[in-house]
Amino acid sequence: MAEISASLVKELREMTGLGMMECKKALAEAAGDLKKAEELLRIKSGAKAGKAAGRIAAEGVIGAYLSPDGRLGALVELNCETDFVAKNEDFLAFAKFLAELVATRDPSDVPALTSISGIEEKRQGLVQKIGENITIRRFARIQANAKLAQYLHGTRIGVLVELDGPEEVGKDLAMHIAFAKPQYLAKADVPAEVVARERDIATARARESGKPPEIVAKMVEGGVNKFLGEITLLGQPFVKDDKQSVEKMLATRKAKLLGYRFLVVGEGIEKAKGDFAAEVAAMTR
Repeated sequence: MAEISASLVKELREMTGLGMMECKKALAEAAGDLKKAEELLRIKSGAKAGKAAGRIAAEGVIGAYLSPDGRLGALVELNCETDFVAKNEDFLAFAKFLAELVATRDPSDVPALTSISGIEEKRQGLVQKIGENITIRRFARIQANAKLAQYLHGTRIGVLVELDGPEEVGKDLAMHIAFAKPQYLAKADVPAEVVARERDIATARARESGKPPEIVAKMVEGGVNKFLGEITLLGQPFVKDDKQSVEKMLATRKAKLLGYRFLVVGEGIEKAKGDFAAEVAAMTR
């Protein structure tokens, strides 16, 4: 039997939101394969997908810029090692400066941004002053025909929305995106392999119910549609009125979404793991 480390149990727990014992058992059954263990838990326990995609795993801030006419906006993720530095005024000012630079100079990528005269010197100077590694990870930029809505959730989540419609709808939608963190815009944008994997999981879960084949088929379709609604912006229940989808909300308020971008600090970055063994040992005792 593969050895199941405490860190692996912790990672699966964060991905699924389930208890440590359930996660440890699933990992043992999957011989330590994290992806297979997640699928097992989703089949047996109904765990939701995609929770890990939104978890924060590193420190830093989102720097933001919106032009005076509201038609040009940018977001920049600036990373550091500790939450303490993420609150430093010089660090925050550098993030905002970078966002304005991205908006006005339109660099093609991070290397192009850092190659702009003075940027690398500023970053190195900040590293020497603060005493932590500081990296420019990524950015997003929108040059809009319509007005942009911008929303910052503290300094860790930044959203830009281009909307043809009332200004308040853009703000509401930006807040919804910060809360729900959609992986795709619409069902048509979800890759076929993602849908196929979810269909396999839904089929396995439905078969365990012991229902007749015709009921199983309906359960599978219902499960897949629910999954697609959870991960797509237009299909998600609107955060201010969960009785209607975002798509229906936009239609009701006569608004059309033209584009959006959002950044979450540390998303997808592996954070240095602390000692989790003691917690697992205590739990097993």
